[in-house]
This record gives sequence, C-alpha cells and structure tokens, in this order.
Amino acid sequence: MVLQGIFRWRETVSIFEIIQLAIFGLIVGLVARLLMPGRDSMGLIMTSILGIVGFFLGTFLGRNLFGKGEYYQAKWLMSILGSLVLLVLYRVLFARRE
Repeated sequence: MVLQGIFRWRETVSIFEIIQLAIFGLIVGLVARLLMPGRDSMGLIMTSILGIVGFFLGTFLGRNLFGKGEYYQAKWLMSILGSLVLLVLYRVLFARRE
C-alpha cells in the first residue's frame, strides 16, 4: 500500500486508520492555519490535505534530521511544524501578486 512506509508494523491499513488520518490532518491543518495569520484560499479538503502531508513531512524530518528511529511517527508538534513549512511554501508559490 501507499502508507506502508509510515505504518511499518503490519502490511495492511484499515479504512478506520485512513479516516483517522484524515481527521487528524484536518485538525493539524486548521491549527497550522491559525498559527500563521493571513488569507489563504483553501477549503476544508485542502486544509485536510495540508495536515496529512504535514504529518508525512514531520515523520520524514523526525526520522532523518533528528535521528529518530525507523518506527518513529510524527505526533502533534512535528505534524504542525511540517504543515507550517508546507503553508509557507504554498504562500510563496501561489501568492497573488497585486
């Protein structure tokens, strides 16, 4: 599966875990957007995707840059940090020039 790199302890991922990841991503994305003020033309789906990708980026940063173990998964802080990094990139790449 696609999520097999993150969820290494078993081979399959249930639909409940995917729904849980989507809700977690939505909450993390909302917190990241609250921490970084400004106008963003994102809906709830884009905010959820921002949080989910931020979770994967936080996991990647935790494993590679901070020397965490192979089975490390990002928690709240690293997920929000990853989402903030993505939000900065989003604003730089898709900023409207006025």
